[in-house]
Parts: sequence; C-alpha cells; structure tokens
Amino acid sequence: MKFRSILQQYWGYDDFRGIQRDIIESIAQGRDTLGLMPTGGGKSITFQVPALAMVGVCLVISPLISLMKDQVANLRRRGIRALAVYTGMDAEEIRITLDNAVYGNFKFLYVSPERLGSELFQSKLRQMHVSFITVDEAHCISQWGYDFRPAYTQIAQVREIVPHAPVLALTATATPEVVADIQRQLHFRKENVCQMSFARANLIYIVRHTEDAVENEVLELLHLIPGPAIIYTRSRRKTEELSAWLQTEGYAATYYHAGLSDMEKNRRQEAFQSSELQIVVATNAFGMGIDKADVRLVLHVDIPDSPEAYFQEAGRAGRDGAKAYAVLLCNNRSAGLLHRHIDEAYPPLEYIRQVYENLCCFLEIGIGEGGQVTKEFDLNQFCINFRHYATRAYNAIILLSRAGFIEWIDAEDSQSRVMFLVERDQLYNMPLSRDEDRLVYFLLRTYTGLFSEYAYLDENLAAERLGLQPRQISELLIALSRSHIIKYIPKKYIPRIYFTQRRVDIDEITLPPSVYEQRRQQMERRVETMTQYIETEDCHSVFLLRYFGQADAEACGQCDNCLGDDFSFRAVDPQRTVKLHEQIVDILRHNGPTYIPDIRVDGASPNEISAMLRQMLDDEELRYEGDMPTVALWTD
Repeated sequence: MKFRSILQQYWGYDDFRGIQRDIIESIAQGRDTLGLMPTGGGKSITFQVPALAMVGVCLVISPLISLMKDQVANLRRRGIRALAVYTGMDAEEIRITLDNAVYGNFKFLYVSPERLGSELFQSKLRQMHVSFITVDEAHCISQWGYDFRPAYTQIAQVREIVPHAPVLALTATATPEVVADIQRQLHFRKENVCQMSFARANLIYIVRHTEDAVENEVLELLHLIPGPAIIYTRSRRKTEELSAWLQTEGYAATYYHAGLSDMEKNRRQEAFQSSELQIVVATNAFGMGIDKADVRLVLHVDIPDSPEAYFQEAGRAGRDGAKAYAVLLCNNRSAGLLHRHIDEAYPPLEYIRQVYENLCCFLEIGIGEGGQVTKEFDLNQFCINFRHYATRAYNAIILLSRAGFIEWIDAEDSQSRVMFLVERDQLYNMPLSRDEDRLVYFLLRTYTGLFSEYAYLDENLAAERLGLQPRQISELLIALSRSHIIKYIPKKYIPRIYFTQRRVDIDEITLPPSVYEQRRQQMERRVETMTQYIETEDCHSVFLLRYFGQADAEACGQCDNCLGDDFSFRAVDPQRTVKLHEQIVDILRHNGPTYIPDIRVDGASPNEISAMLRQMLDDEELRYEGDMPTVALWTD
C-alpha cells in the first residue's frame, strides 16, 4: 500500500486513523472531496500523503500565514520540498518562489488566498503541473461560515486555470448549510463529503455560572483539574495580567497573543508543548497547529462569539483520548457583553466612512491618489490622533478591506528573509571579516536552499549561536547585503495598509450586503446560539452536535446538565483510560461481536464504558453489527 508506506516513511505512523484513508483515496481517484474533521483529527496528513504519491505539486490555499510557515518548515525537516507565497513578500521573492514551483521539483506550494488573483501567480500557475488543490479552513469560502474571507472566492478562477486538478476542501467546523455552500462555491463536479462524527466522548463540556471573581474560579478549577491547561480570554491585557497572577500562585504559566514576536510565540509554544509550562493564558491567536495531546482543561473566561469558535478551541483538550474538560465561565452580564461585541465588530456605516477618511489623512493619501500604494501603519498612533477606540477602528478597517478599498497586512506576516546572490564556490574567495565568515557558515549550516530561494531568518537564533547581540547580526547582514553577497530583507513588526484603488470620496464608500448586513445578521444568530448554550438545561454535547447537523446525537451522560447534582470534577488518570481501551479491545478480540450491555470491565462504570465505546466508534476502531446494539472490531 503506497499511501501507508509514505505515512510510515515520513511520519513514522503505522496506519491512518478515522477517515484519513477515505479522504486520501477519494482525492487520489481525482474526485472533488470535502473532509470534515474535528480539531485534532489529523487534517494535514490527508493532503500531504497523497501529494507525495502523485505527480506534480500540490497547491495548498491557507489563510493562516503563521501556520503556513510552520507546515512548510515541518515538511522541510522531513526532507520534503515545500514552498510558500503570502502577503508581505516582495515581487522578486514571489517570482523566485513561483519559478521554483514550476521548475524545481517541489511537492507543495502554500499560497495565501490574497495572492490567487495576481497576474504573476496566474501566469506561473499555467506552467505548473498541479496534482490537486487543497483548500484549508474551507468554511472561509462560504458567506454563511463564521469566518468568511472574500479572497477565497478567487479559488473558482484557479480551478479554471488548472481544470484537471481535483479539489480537497478541509475544515474542522461546518453547519449543514455551510457544507453545501462550500461545495457549490468550489464548483464541485459532484457532491462528495467525508465526515467524522464531531462527538468527543472523553471531552466533558461544562458551563459554570458564577458571580465570583474570575481569579477565584480559575484557581479552583486548576486545583480540581490538574494537568496542562489553556485559558482563553478576549483581551491581550487580560492574558498578561492573569498569567502574571498565576505565576504568583506558583503555576508555570505564560501568556500568548498576536502582539508577540514570532520568536517569542515559538518559544512559548515549544515550552508548553514540552511541558516546561503548565498553563497558557491566550487570546484566540493560540491553538492552530498546536499538537499537545494531554491538555486536560480548556477554560474560557470570556464567551466566544460563535459555536464554531468555541467548539474548535474547546476541542484542543483531551486529544490523547483521556478524560478532559471544556469549561465556560459566565455570569448575569455575559449575554449583554456578547451582544455588545456585535456593535464593535460591525460599527455603523458613517463611522466606517469616518475611519476611511481619517486613515487617508493619517497616511497622507489625497483624493484620487493612492492606487497600488503600500503604507506602514501604526494603529495605536492612529487611534490617539483621531480619538478612536482600537477594537472598533480595527474592525472598521477590516470591513473596508473586505469591501476591496484597502488591504490590511498584519505585522505577523513579516519575517526576515535572506538568500545568497553568489555561487557557493565564490564564497571561499570573498574578503570577509571573522564575524561575517562565522555568520555565513551559520547560514549555510542552518538553512537549506539559500542559493535558489529565500529562507526565513531568525536573527535572535543567530545571535544566540554566535555569541553576539541581535543588533550586531543585523549589521553584519546589512554589510553582506551591501557587498552583494546576500539579499537581506529585514523583518518589520508594524502592520501595513495596501490601497487597492485610488482614494475615493467618503460618499462613495459602500459595503456590499455580503460584507456587512448579511455578516452582521449571521453574527447575531451565532451570538444568540451561544446565549442559548449557556442557558440550556439539555446536554451541552448534544446542543453543540445538533448545531453542526448531527440530529441523532445522544446525551453524553457526563456533563453538568446530564448529571445535575451528581456532577463533580474527577481527577484524570490517562493510564486508566488507556487500560480501559485495551481491556475492551481484549474482550472483543476474545468474544467477537458483543452486545453492548454485556461489555463489563472491573472498576469501570457503565458511563465510562459507554463513553469509551462511542469514542472507538467515532474513531472507526469499532463497527455496529446486526439489529441489536452489538459492536465488533473493524479488523474482525
């Protein structure tokens, strides 16, 4: 089996899990495929494995630049040739990267959706042999999705350029309405959905109503649920304050938000991954691409705006299959705060027009000027100058971007890059200083492909390895660049605004219904659903699963609503869960297909056994057999 041997060779896994194989075989047969896999389901395997088995380059469209960079770096570490094109690269970098995709025998080209419409990209795409197109976070193409991105609508144009290439669309969360819309928007030749159950039998959803101080609740929950934890909050300031307070209480905690440098984000992710840190207090910037299996608690101290966001973030707990908790704190003010977020996310049109005019004045763009111009933009200074609240002004700018008047380029999209301009043999004859020579050797030893493409450079890592200051590394790189030995593009931590068209009069600023009215209405519906979630007396798991279209979802029997007064937090023993799994497998191997009520394990309650059976059915380790509620191992 070619796919399985590739999986073993590059990833070291013995076999696929869940619906991974179904998706891989479907796309390999040339069928347009939509894969619905919950967080932690192993989405990347479903396109990376078949791409290695097929001729040509897999075009991967992803909206998350940081995740894109991580995946490219991970593939390269495995010896797999991969490239990326995204907002923030200059024209020369993009041209070199695309030429490598055409002629360089690369297997993956990651592209941000904003790049799809460029003339250069489409011209180079016509020269590529594309094996298939992967659309990650595919819900972004649907106007009914919770995170619609207008740039995703350009994927249909890409399909016309490479009509032979099938499409693999992947997402972790989608309602039935969004599932249908994704296939329609991506011009599926035939409806084709591979879907895992969204049920997580080991994950217990809790809503905790309290008027107590947040700190007291957090401390109690961390005491009741020992182990690694992620605490989500909306505010960057609150992440810093809460993590500092937890440190004074003796916890190994840190904070994480989009304002951190790439290097600092990586350090904190790695420290949490390696269990050097027990707790991360974060905004929703944390989590994508994090593969820590033993998170025991995901705690939301602020309520997310949508069930999709909550389900995805909560799903980062308990990926090892052991019991874990997703706890949502709320109080009498929670519903009101949620509805206030709607007005922050979708301010009135007059306010948006005012922000546009202020923006143009701030960046010195006159009426009729500014088309195809990029300007560095300091949001804080802008808000000080024009007396705007940062969140409201930022959302107005994002709406202007979605409407096509400007394009917001986030600070985190920028990272230093370097490439050699001379041949390797020429380096030995260059008159370099001692530190320049050491730096060149570091570059050659640390980064690959420097003579044919740009590499992302970490000046802090170079400084650490060479015993110098980051400022000295930057000065050495500039000196080498001036000598035309390298091309060095320094990083910038400041966002930019790209004017996609000339400045217009504010009376000409209009927002299409798909950008404003419809999106606002959808947000209102999602906020109302979250309000219902915190107020429902039904099973929390059933509530979420039915929202995602699983009408036959069964009560979990474990949450606070299911157990009522009998509910209590129980310490989690991962080894107990592993042992229970092994015992059930042994029973079924010995007995063959078995009537569910007859499956008994000493020391395990019926609820625990039922939860484990549901998890094994969802993971397709078991199958139902016959008319009675009987299960058997898939291998039998």
